[in-house]
Amino acid sequence: MKLANLEVNGVSHLGVCIDNTVIDVTETLATERRTDLPTSMMGFIHADNLTQHAFQDYVTTLSMANSSHLAESEITFGPVVPQPEKIICVGLNYRKHADETNSPYPELPILFNKFNNTLTGHNHDVSVPNVTNELDYEVELAIVIGKTASGVSEDEALDYVLGYAIANDLSARDLQLRTPQWLLGKTLDDFNPIGPYLVTRDEVPDPQQLALTTTVNGKTRQDSNTSDMIFTCKEIISYISKHFTLKPGDIILTGTPEGVAMGMPKTEREYLKPGDTVTVSIEKLGSCTTRFI
Repeated sequence: MKLANLEVNGVSHLGVCIDNTVIDVTETLATERRTDLPTSMMGFIHADNLTQHAFQDYVTTLSMANSSHLAESEITFGPVVPQPEKIICVGLNYRKHADETNSPYPELPILFNKFNNTLTGHNHDVSVPNVTNELDYEVELAIVIGKTASGVSEDEALDYVLGYAIANDLSARDLQLRTPQWLLGKTLDDFNPIGPYLVTRDEVPDPQQLALTTTVNGKTRQDSNTSDMIFTCKEIISYISKHFTLKPGDIILTGTPEGVAMGMPKTEREYLKPGDTVTVSIEKLGSCTTRFI
């Protein structure tokens, strides 16, 4: 399934994408006066397996004729997971990205975090903060955890994944590198556009074989594949879970490939500015666009 968090008159609705059309399942369930299925993204994430499977069965019965369906252009997308307990990020996790920044390959995953204030959705405007002159883009594969994971092995790690999404780990490089801790440059408001869809793991058989790209004003800046990760998705999940518990709805950003502005020679770096439009795309997941103002 391709699930979406829709913003409708200030209320979160649960949507599902079928044949490039989004059905407002919350509206459809209300019309049918059904109360047995989740009507929000967080409700779906925290539902038990039986309820999630019942929801999936229900989705297969939906038709365009009797459902509330919308074109993407008519939708206000919220962040695909609006209320995660944790947003965990992995730094320097692509070989070519480490190479372009003259950084050694890490021996263990480099972890940092963002907060919920960074979350925003597909096709939203993001204000360029006046505290930075070096705003950078980073396309990333986001893992969304589906069940509590503590001390899991690599072999079983992907069983704990609910699905995957596209994220843009926006980074103020001048703030990020001001101190040894990266937090400041990573956690300004709206610095984590994510969505438009949460694609369940059954539609992504191998998360290590996904093409991912970034365009800025239509020009390709990043063009790589998740096969270049230093630590794979299953290695990351297992490593984190052995140190602290992952909960349903937790988001893990798995790192960005080469092509960021910071990786260019200083005289060629083109950081983001008001008026720019950035689209980050990942195979099987779609595209997430952000306009900078």
